[in-house]
Amino acid sequence: MLAFAMLTLVLSACAQGPRIEITGAGGVLRAAVSVEVADTSASREYGLMFRKHLDEDAGMIFVFKAPEHQQFWMKNTIIPLDMIFADVNGKIIGVVSKAEPFSEAIDAVDGDSQYVLEVNSGFCERHGVKAGDTLHFVGFVPRASD
Repeated sequence: MLAFAMLTLVLSACAQGPRIEITGAGGVLRAAVSVEVADTSASREYGLMFRKHLDEDAGMIFVFKAPEHQQFWMKNTIIPLDMIFADVNGKIIGVVSKAEPFSEAIDAVDGDSQYVLEVNSGFCERHGVKAGDTLHFVGFVPRASD
């Protein structure tokens, strides 16, 4: 019976699809985000361009092969976004808040990132997400395929 309960729990988590839980100091859950995974060069390049809507609890996680200084822009991106930059361990090293749609200005933070999570503009402020918090990957293993 216990095995059946565990299997049901695992299947339920998988049915929800990939998500990221963001925790603060002491493991306090700040937010959970259902994510699309951009883990190829093509998917990272296209990102959220041309989208007209993004649910409040949704986002896109950009997964890179190795940590490096990541730079983004908002060309062809209609939705204003927050960008959350995290290191190889998922620790948030910085946030770009309220990135301006259609801008070709470079959005980046100091330091090397292996992951960048894009969410709706103002998300970080609403949930108290900040540098030092941690991304936890649920329902998937973040690996770049190229």
